[in-house]
Amino acid sequence: MIRFFNWLFPHPFLTLLLTVVWVLLQNEFSAGMAVFGLILGIVIPRATAVWWPDRPVGFKLGKMLSYICLVIWDILVANVQVAWVVLTRSNKDMKSAWIVVPLELRSPEALTVLAGTITLTPGTVSADISDKGRFLLVHALHAPDPDAVCDDIKSRYEARLKEIFV
Repeated sequence: MIRFFNWLFPHPFLTLLLTVVWVLLQNEFSAGMAVFGLILGIVIPRATAVWWPDRPVGFKLGKMLSYICLVIWDILVANVQVAWVVLTRSNKDMKSAWIVVPLELRSPEALTVLAGTITLTPGTVSADISDKGRFLLVHALHAPDPDAVCDDIKSRYEARLKEIFV
């Protein structure tokens, strides 16, 4: 039974996400559209499963939900901080920096979430990742202490993602 479930739902979170997105894209909710969204949510991951051979074995949904809350909070705080920097500092007083963040993460999904998190947070952008995924190049709009930004990324985001993607 478990083998059939894993075959039918190779990526259960993606199935759920596709179903919810399909329902949200409709102008109004109906049972037929929800069922059709569920069918899409089953067919698309199943049809593309052959291109996802190294999917994460373990994924902790509860920790991911707390991570999402943390990222939303950080985005709100960073918006205020970036607005303050832009409004109060002249260009010559800006201390933008390129920061190389050494990575312990190895899962492509975890690396993608980390890079996306950094880019979503105002004031920072993930610019590049090394060939073997050992380093992430990040640009910070205002970083008087680049090492502190690096440490913050590692402790705030990477450490949590290591717990989520086991």
